Amino acid sequence: MKFVDQLYELYKNQLTGDEEDVVIIVSGILSELNRDEMLSLINDMEQEEIYQMLGSYMVDKLRVKLIEKGAGVPAEAPPPDGYTH
Repeated sequence: MKFVDQLYELYKNQLTGDEEDVVIIVSGILSELNRDEMLSLINDMEQEEIYQMLGSYMVDKLRVKLIEKGAGVPAEAPPPDGYTH
């Protein structure tokens, strides 16, 4: 993503490799963008980048929901020989 490449170039000398640094930078930048500006960034993305972004978001949200609400009734594992006794 071109925007991420630009962010990297802008902040590469300030980054320590710590994920917290990245979260702070991204959160700060996103907080200054309005909806149209965010959609413009998405519009500039390749299909694969959108897929990865949306996939990561959905996995994260589903993981949080499973932790908060529980996963329901776990399925019974089939017997090791594959036959139901």
